[in-house]
Amino acid sequence: MFTVTKRSNNRVDIEFEGTLDAEGMRTALDELIDKSNDVEHGAMFYRIGEFQIPTLGALAVEFSRLPKLFGLLTKYDKCAVLSDTNWIRTATEIEGALIPGLEIKAFRKDEEDAAEAWLAG
Repeated sequence: MFTVTKRSNNRVDIEFEGTLDAEGMRTALDELIDKSNDVEHGAMFYRIGEFQIPTLGALAVEFSRLPKLFGLLTKYDKCAVLSDTNWIRTATEIEGALIPGLEIKAFRKDEEDAAEAWLAG
């Protein structure tokens, strides 16, 4: 499951759980790109549940959308990631250090209020 909700003009929430196949990835990324179209200086909030590695087909779809996904990076200033999986939080922090202009911070699921406050601050 991958859902994208546009909470305001500059806020997109993403919930992800399970595994994605090619069609699910295509739908999810197209929805994310579409809902991010008019975002400027936005905030993104990821909630990641039980995570399974996407199928090879899903990864191929993601790679085919990379140019558009890189374009999204300029639309967002902050991204909070909520997950109870240690390696996802660690990867999030590393990714945040590597992407200029985008602050990314990871939180445990029981820190949702702190994540919301960080995004708003």
